[in-house]
Amino acid sequence: MTAGASASWGTRVVLLVASLIGLGAFLYPFLLVDVEQTSDQGGSPGGLAPLLFAGVSVICLVAMLVTLAEEHPVSRSRQVALLGVLVAVDATLRLVPSLLGASPIFLLIMLVGFVFGASLGFQMGVLTLLFSALITGGLGPWLPFQMLVAGWIGLTAGWLPHPRGMRWRVGGLAVFGAVWGLAFGALMNLWFWPFTAPGAGDTSSLYWSPGLGLAETVERYVRFYVVTSLGFDLARAIGNIVLVVIFAAPVIRLLERYKSRFTWQPWEEMDVSPPVDPVERPATL
Repeated sequence: MTAGASASWGTRVVLLVASLIGLGAFLYPFLLVDVEQTSDQGGSPGGLAPLLFAGVSVICLVAMLVTLAEEHPVSRSRQVALLGVLVAVDATLRLVPSLLGASPIFLLIMLVGFVFGASLGFQMGVLTLLFSALITGGLGPWLPFQMLVAGWIGLTAGWLPHPRGMRWRVGGLAVFGAVWGLAFGALMNLWFWPFTAPGAGDTSSLYWSPGLGLAETVERYVRFYVVTSLGFDLARAIGNIVLVVIFAAPVIRLLERYKSRFTWQPWEEMDVSPPVDPVERPATL
């Protein structure tokens, strides 16, 4: 498989399974509904935290290694070199001060997935968040969840249509960036929401508590999201739109140029024999 080619079935299955398990790790507060509180734990999900963090970390690692191993041997070294450069550039962009929730690191993740495909986009998102956390000291229990969501951004960018006109491409990526600007915050809130006020019960209308029904759980999370995160996520969505409109077109052209160079082409023997004139002309003196 070449860089930018569609992923093999093995890669697709691994990414699908990893995404479903990761999504379950995010959405488990909505799955544990109508559960009675236990007397020894007080209904606190804190005992699940280490398992969730470890599980999401393993998911990211396995999915990343499998997608790298699925690449064609001829193009693997070139792709790894390109991925390393792009991740290094994008990771350093995290040093740029963000305005509210807006950050420049999401632009390159989206564009790499858009140009090179879902597999490389997933790797780009996971590795960018990992190495940017090492640079900025942002290591913590939130990191595996950030890596997985960033991987999803690059993964889904590879599913976007590729119209001929650059304006249509930029417009689609702008809408895509706005949606993920909101979705990133909505998903990331879920990793810590059940642990913010364990056992709060009915004393608060913002926090998760076991024993609630699905409708009330969703209602509480919507309130929590609006109060704590919506403003930052709107800033991130607007920032993504602005960055896509300004930088997407030249960066896409640059990445497509490298993609054409890194794509493996099979050897085809050319016919170099001179053309034969079907009409034999008389010799002239």
